[in-house]
Amino acid sequence: MPDWLATLLITVLKGVLVALALLTTFAYMTLIERRLLARMQIRLGPNRVGPMGLLQPLADAIKSIFKEDLSVSGADKLVYTLAPIVAIGMALTAFGGIPAGPPRSLFGENPWVYNLDAGLLALLALTSVGVYGIFLGGWASGSKYPVLGALRSSAQMISYELGMGLSVLGLLMLVGSTNLLDIVGWQAANSWMVVVQVFAFALFIVSSFAEVNRTPFDLPEAEQELVAGYLTEYSAIKWALFQMAEYVNMITASALMATLFFGGWRGPAFLNGVIPGIADWPLVWLVLKIAFFLFVFIWIRATLPRLRYDQLMRLGWKLVLPLALGNTILVAFYLAFLRPAGWGLWTLGVLSLLALGVLFVLSDRVRALWNVPAVHPGGGDARPRTRPAGGD
Repeated sequence: MPDWLATLLITVLKGVLVALALLTTFAYMTLIERRLLARMQIRLGPNRVGPMGLLQPLADAIKSIFKEDLSVSGADKLVYTLAPIVAIGMALTAFGGIPAGPPRSLFGENPWVYNLDAGLLALLALTSVGVYGIFLGGWASGSKYPVLGALRSSAQMISYELGMGLSVLGLLMLVGSTNLLDIVGWQAANSWMVVVQVFAFALFIVSSFAEVNRTPFDLPEAEQELVAGYLTEYSAIKWALFQMAEYVNMITASALMATLFFGGWRGPAFLNGVIPGIADWPLVWLVLKIAFFLFVFIWIRATLPRLRYDQLMRLGWKLVLPLALGNTILVAFYLAFLRPAGWGLWTLGVLSLLALGVLFVLSDRVRALWNVPAVHPGGGDARPRTRPAGGD
């Protein structure tokens, strides 16, 4: 067998295994999330289908597959069908670029599907294409509510993509490469990036919540306001594909946060003194870090209320974007003036932590940037008016 054909077959096999692993994780993440939310809200959650409710994801899958797939008469049939496929396709493809271990550590093969020099840029580009699935799904439905949901979803995701991109720019300036393997290697040689770029991590995680449409940024599916947002007219397996895409994007965001800021597949180096080589075990540490961030996603959902749409947009444009730009300037100042003068990376870590501390201390004043509606030229404002008790 030619080498190119063997390489192609192995890559396809790894891609299929990653897709199956992600879809299986998605299925049981629905169960885990519902059980955790129930525990946090002092109730039981799903517990009837199978022992401890473990077959609930299988029951939901069977229901979605065999449920009647309603067709909207005014929809653009081709785009209406392709939109959920685009959403889940881009979500699955993006995860393939995440390295899960050292080269040749997975039965003699590389533990990733593809490795690009522009790895981080390619991954961000793939996740951005998922916006098309959301927008086209709303537009193709031929109904006003999905169109409204698609417009606000697209505006939200595009707005926070800017903050997300700028928040990692300082990281790229430190590493000098967009390759994810180089980023993990830099952290192994220096320290976890979160230590020297904690401010950037705070901005990145906020942007990630908005990118994957999770509470408190779940405006795309604001059921109380828009029936069900951009997927109002979808049912059965097409609806399930959109849900799959959201959860797979959440898993990808967790993997990306672990890779960029928490050392990727590598574990804490001091553990090598207990068990030699344990810090470099493939898959194990990355899976544990992904599980931690998935728990954080669920925890935040159970804790915070949804933002109003005007608050969400102001937060992105008036706070996250300027602060991400400020962090980039801070890193550039360190590289241009402090590092040549002999100041170590700890200096940047202290400055980054100080910036985050100042943001918390001034949180009451900063909140006015995004929480108070702007005054209209006519003299009124956008704040909701309440009718006095007993008035008419």
